[in-house]
Amino acid sequence: FFFKLKTAYEILSGLVGSEMCIRDSSKTVSQYLNSSMVKPGAVVIDVREQHEFAVGHFSGAIHIGKGVIERDIEKHDFAETDKLILYCGGGFRSAIAAKSLQDMGYSDVVSLWGGWRSILAEGLETTK
Repeated sequence: FFFKLKTAYEILSGLVGSEMCIRDSSKTVSQYLNSSMVKPGAVVIDVREQHEFAVGHFSGAIHIGKGVIERDIEKHDFAETDKLILYCGGGFRSAIAAKSLQDMGYSDVVSLWGGWRSILAEGLETTK
């Protein structure tokens, strides 16, 4: 059988500006992460490559690379209703990963637009 593969542009054009992709210029990354939009117990997932994560990451984030997230997400004890906040370097990889998780049935997934660069720019707590 055949199916049409979507380009990254086709996927992202439907995500940016949606509720799944947090891109609100009135809120900084730190305002979002500290806001009432984030439920207590929310899980922050860094979807960058392992070597990027090892150099530094948001404190408290766990690592599940974008390339394996569909396979490895179930190794963790997350309910499909848990708030999952994904980030990458700038927002593209995490948007694609968030879409994949939504397609798998996770209902409260967001991609943090600006990602690691915004976390650093806003001086949020990071860990190496």
